[in-house]
Amino acid sequence: MTMPDTTATPDLTPTPGQTVGPFYGYAMPFDHDNELVPPAKAGAVQLHGIVYDGAGAVVPDAILEIWQADENGIVPRANGSLRRDGFTFTGFGRNAVDPEGRFTFSTVNPGATEAGKAPFISVVIFARGLLNRLFTRVYLPEDTEALAADPLLSSLDEDERNRLIATREADGSLRFDIRLQGEDETPFLRFPGHED
Repeated sequence: MTMPDTTATPDLTPTPGQTVGPFYGYAMPFDHDNELVPPAKAGAVQLHGIVYDGAGAVVPDAILEIWQADENGIVPRANGSLRRDGFTFTGFGRNAVDPEGRFTFSTVNPGATEAGKAPFISVVIFARGLLNRLFTRVYLPEDTEALAADPLLSSLDEDERNRLIATREADGSLRFDIRLQGEDETPFLRFPGHED
């Protein structure tokens, strides 16, 4: 009987990310996952929109995650995102879109993390057919001076830049639609170590 050579180093090469979903839906959602703050809390704002594919059809099975600073621009460090207590703002939320591709979060308007910086909400999208999650940002529309000075927005042409700025609706909510590709594609970000 020949013993295997345990001293040999296997040839380990990077592999592409695994295709996301639709099998993730049973494990990722949790109670009140889209409520960073209770909807009836003073100062609560709704962030909502629709996720579209490259052909303009709604994506019925995506999951979005958001991270953000609180209304004072402080990035939360508190634990407890997966067990909402109704009091602790952790700055994290998750929401599975409905069959019409709609998502909604109950949150607060984030404050600027530094003086003169444009406040934003970080968004991650998981969906069928994506080999890796997608990253983008939602900017608040009000502070035009800070938006004009933002390094990321300044690196984009005007049309792309406008696709990262939410629309403030009459009820105070933020509308932000996401287009995964095609005409009016949402600009997505790549971070060091993030594969295409």
